[in-house]
Amino acid sequence: MCGIVGYIGHREAYPIIVEGLKRLEYRGYDSAGIALFDGKDLKVSKTKGKVVDLEELSEKEISKHGKLGIGHTRWATHGVPNDINSHPHISNSGDLVIIHNGIIENYASLKKALTLREYTFKSDTDTEVLVNLIEDVKKQEKVKLGKAVQIALNQVIGAYAITVFDKNKPEEVVVARLGSPLAVGIGEDEFFIASDASPFIEYTKDAIYLEDEEMAIIRRHKGIKVRKIKDDSIVAPYIQKLQLNLEEIEKGGFDHFMLKEIHEQPKAISDTYRGRLSRDKAIIKMAGVEDNMKKFLNANRIIIVACGTSWHAGLVAEYIFEDLARIPVEVEYASEFRYRNPVIREDDVLIAISQSGETADTLAAIKLAKSKGAFVFGVCNVVGSSIARETDAGAYTHAGPEIGVASTKAFTTQITVLTLMALRLARAKGTINSSDFHRHLLELEMIPKKVEEALKSDAHIRIIADIYKDAPNCLYLGRGYNFPVALEGALKLKEISYIHAEGYPAAEMKHGPIALIDENMPIVVIATKKGHYEKVVSNIQEIKSRKGKIIGIVTEGDTQVRELADHIIEVPETLESLSPLLNTIPLQLLSYHIAVMLGKNVDQPRNLAKSVTVE
Repeated sequence: MCGIVGYIGHREAYPIIVEGLKRLEYRGYDSAGIALFDGKDLKVSKTKGKVVDLEELSEKEISKHGKLGIGHTRWATHGVPNDINSHPHISNSGDLVIIHNGIIENYASLKKALTLREYTFKSDTDTEVLVNLIEDVKKQEKVKLGKAVQIALNQVIGAYAITVFDKNKPEEVVVARLGSPLAVGIGEDEFFIASDASPFIEYTKDAIYLEDEEMAIIRRHKGIKVRKIKDDSIVAPYIQKLQLNLEEIEKGGFDHFMLKEIHEQPKAISDTYRGRLSRDKAIIKMAGVEDNMKKFLNANRIIIVACGTSWHAGLVAEYIFEDLARIPVEVEYASEFRYRNPVIREDDVLIAISQSGETADTLAAIKLAKSKGAFVFGVCNVVGSSIARETDAGAYTHAGPEIGVASTKAFTTQITVLTLMALRLARAKGTINSSDFHRHLLELEMIPKKVEEALKSDAHIRIIADIYKDAPNCLYLGRGYNFPVALEGALKLKEISYIHAEGYPAAEMKHGPIALIDENMPIVVIATKKGHYEKVVSNIQEIKSRKGKIIGIVTEGDTQVRELADHIIEVPETLESLSPLLNTIPLQLLSYHIAVMLGKNVDQPRNLAKSVTVE
């Protein structure tokens, strides 16, 4: 949720940390801070606001010299966003400095005990409690920093990724994680610390991703030692070669990351099925599915768990799996799944979907399902992420980095992976004949080109956006495969423009939402020809009779909806099961242009963060 950056080595730390914080600002951007140590003085600068505000403040407040430093960009949990609650936090002695991503659930009881030992607190954060707990253990037990961190974390309930150092030992940094991601980049006589690898990709391609309940003591000249927090046992770290390129996380000439990522979808979709789909040979090969085919074929049901946009992709998958493979599917909010005592059997398959692979609620659902003996399959984008490591098997989406907080290419690539899975299982079960299977492969292979065609409506969509940008409310309607697309379209508008929007099955409109319709209400209706077209046309006529303003998403060449709608946006024709991949494109563009016209921060909408790594 928050972004962590740290450096120890032979370079000046300040530019590395500030640039790293900018790359991690998608993780939180209500405040930012930095701490540098130059061998003599500890310099701390922090402020409410964005990293650019921190830069301006640092120019006035601190000398930017120091080969040891840590930085943080915050998404507030404990304590409102302000200068005092911003990280880093310093212990009462002034010796220990910490940054933290996560939540310490028992911070109140820890704070009370520390207060009785005459510790004082300037902020409202759980993080300041943690740094003073570490200091107290260090004093009471007369141990080094690494051991103090280990003992303190064994008293903590919650989730964390931390980086902490003692200004009296400037050649050492201690890091640890439980439930929140943390990577360590390894260079020549230098180390980089970050919530993900993006802050240090131009410096090293070698990285260690800490596992849950692991900590590392990093000494500049002696290397890195990884230990288990619970029992202090030594862990042999696995050094990964990073695949990320610097160019992938730059805007590439687009005004916003979100717009860039919308336009990257043709390539992202083709990258996702490349190597898995062979139309000429009429096969789909996915190692995670092939190696566990019996688990899928013998499954009593598939349970899909996800949050936000990934949950909407799961709803599309429910239609696909049941329609093509005839396997019963239930789609659950990961945030609710483990709290309602769900019935999970050993012959269930759980599919967990997450762009980042770090979503806390989804990770908790995975652990619950595994404890009940279910087979767990992960669908995520980030190689080496927690979900990729926790699941029994899985598939990467290969979407490339998604920096914009409002997911776009994550949605379409997740649907692509899930469609490949459903088709492969349908073929194995014999629930799809050769002709239909080949037709699906052909159409899926053509989707990137058709997305490119859909993107050509951008200028037309901008005109429509200008007409409705001041509407206070909006409805999105769809049926069948496109009901989840309506939900996703409404979510995008809410996320980045702050306009209230709701998605509904079109037939449900008359069971309540129709009361909202008047001449000021824009209604986006997904009315492409495949599926329940005539039924949707009837729903449009019901809206027109009540003077609602209709924006129709229609198949190229449509005439019937054109006569009824106030505006239409055309998309190429495809199979009904693949239509969500096309129909979501104009909804993404519509939300984007409305938000830009309203002057909103599209890439960093208020109160949101890209990866929700806390409950």
